[in-house]
Amino acid sequence: MALSFACNASILPQQVKVNSRSTKYLQNVRNLVETIGIPSISSSPDESLRKGNWVKLICGASFEDVVDIRNLSLVYTLAGVDCIDCAADASVVSAVNEGIEAAREMLGSLRRPWVMISVNDDEDLHFRKAEFDPDDCPLDCSRPCEMVCPANAISLERKASSEEEFTHFIGGRGKLQVGVITERCYGCGRCFGVCPFDKIRAVTYVRDAAATSQLLRRNDVDAVEIHTNGRQTDSFKDLWNNLEDSIRHVELVAVSLPDVGDLTVSVMKTIHSIMDPHLHCYNLWQLDGRPMSGDIGRGATREAIAFAVRLAAVRDRPHGFLQIAGGTNSHTVSGLKKAGLFQTTSISGNWRGEMFTVNSQQALIGGVAYGGYARKIVGRVLAEMQSHHGLAHIEDYPNYVFKALKEALLLQKGREKASTGITL
Repeated sequence: MALSFACNASILPQQVKVNSRSTKYLQNVRNLVETIGIPSISSSPDESLRKGNWVKLICGASFEDVVDIRNLSLVYTLAGVDCIDCAADASVVSAVNEGIEAAREMLGSLRRPWVMISVNDDEDLHFRKAEFDPDDCPLDCSRPCEMVCPANAISLERKASSEEEFTHFIGGRGKLQVGVITERCYGCGRCFGVCPFDKIRAVTYVRDAAATSQLLRRNDVDAVEIHTNGRQTDSFKDLWNNLEDSIRHVELVAVSLPDVGDLTVSVMKTIHSIMDPHLHCYNLWQLDGRPMSGDIGRGATREAIAFAVRLAAVRDRPHGFLQIAGGTNSHTVSGLKKAGLFQTTSISGNWRGEMFTVNSQQALIGGVAYGGYARKIVGRVLAEMQSHHGLAHIEDYPNYVFKALKEALLLQKGREKASTGITL
């Protein structure tokens, strides 16, 4: 089913007076970035990938709140991520790039992370939205869906009026009908099982290949990620053929797939054989252990690590870096180290038509992608800012930039970097 989501990436900043306190916090941000020695100041995204230091922010394949996306992109650019993965929507891509450029203007010395768009070849958990009719909700419902939603994408507040209108004012965005706030829902599915009246349904969709091709031709899109379910490869082949002419514009092609047991390596080989004739850039396999669960707790990362352990042990797997996702959080890097996945190895591949071989101390795993957990820890700061200032560019309030950056840097502590003596 095709869905159309209206997004507006042009966000008007509020007029903010620059005072000595704001100047102090802005200088604190600069000092923190420079003292930590964040890799983004001196290394390129492909160097991080080759060395096994790659870190990607997942905004969400279906998350389309351009206000939050812009601010998240700014904060994590300052924190040194190598790539920002977002929905294949023109307004969302523009919001990501606005955030990146705002971060670079603040410091002046940051290199630009790659911008990646995510698409799917068939039905996929990451490409769906929750939906229900709030008029069907009983008045005495305890509203567990609203409480369990990690994205604050469900609102069931009632505004008293003579006509019992079901409207709610959301963070300065204006009046919206209660129910699912479509642009904030990223399809995690946690609300489905908790509704006591079974009123919530999933609406799935597949990104349009023609629109994706146009996005890949933009000079501010550097990579594409194709989500596949691993059960069959015909739909992947169809999508690849439709994208073939635009693939030459990107630096990286990633394929995100779940663990399908003994069939996983066979599926990877088939997919690689489809891509190989027209693959003239880096390729990466995103191992999606436990999708959209990193914010749940420590145990969520175990499936992703177990998936990586099994794939890293396969010697005849196809070319490409391995990157884990799905359940990643602050415990992931320590888990990877305990599993022995940061070891010297050799990886071969094709980049711009030339073969390369990488000998790296960390190349068994090229890197880690953080989604729900990364959005959660910075999202708390963004929510606090919006509760006081409404919609705003976070750089207009450097105290919140400083606070959000300290949270974001906690995900970087497992990367190889010089000891700084700073406690975050």
